[in-house]
Amino acid sequence: MLKEIQEHRTIRKYTDKQIPKNVMDSILGAAIRASNTGNMQVYSVVVTTDPKIKDELAPTHFNQPMVKNAPAILTFCADFNRFNKWCRQRKAQPGYDNFLSFLTAAIDAIIAAQNACIESAANGLGFCYLGTAIYNADKIIDILNLPKGVVPVTAVTIGYPDETPELTDRLPLEAVVHYEKYNDYKPEEIDRLYAEKEAREDSKQFIKENSKETLAQVFTDIRYPQANNEHFSHVLLEVLKKQGFIK
Repeated sequence: MLKEIQEHRTIRKYTDKQIPKNVMDSILGAAIRASNTGNMQVYSVVVTTDPKIKDELAPTHFNQPMVKNAPAILTFCADFNRFNKWCRQRKAQPGYDNFLSFLTAAIDAIIAAQNACIESAANGLGFCYLGTAIYNADKIIDILNLPKGVVPVTAVTIGYPDETPELTDRLPLEAVVHYEKYNDYKPEEIDRLYAEKEAREDSKQFIKENSKETLAQVFTDIRYPQANNEHFSHVLLEVLKKQGFIK
């Protein structure tokens, strides 16, 4: 497993080989063994292999080609629907219609997703996370018939790789690890910690093709601009109201 973690590559191109049931069961089995809050397992996984449903999902993921190309899409959802029903059927009154409960379930769902991804890699499959699941949660809820109390938080395409991309760069360990207490960054430390990332040829290409001065501007102006962040925040808040997590 350590090899799969250290050599993780995001795979966006897949062969047409289907995933055998025993392999998929192993992947899903790894997901449900993930750590979770209070052993409540307040998450669900929707496995989509039907081309028609993948076609419906594609626009919600900005029509990224791997959504249709991948043999399977796993949509991981924060899910208090099942747990609430169990509580009520056992004469217990659930009190999980609040933001904390959504956050708890969302974290548990993402931990389960990572377990599934590691097991996928161990079985020779590639995968790609789709952050768009939470951007367009309202539309995915309708497509996947998600009831009240269920919200998609991430999706993962999986399949047998048809590419071998280079390892994605990462910041050095010292950039993200703090010992004992958080040590805030001085300007010169920011320069040093991001120097290698900014010096990469692909980073320079991103700057050039987007007509920007710095790599940071590519993130703030092109990839994750404020207007989009505010729009999708509004969408998510409305979804949480509709699905019963906030009033």
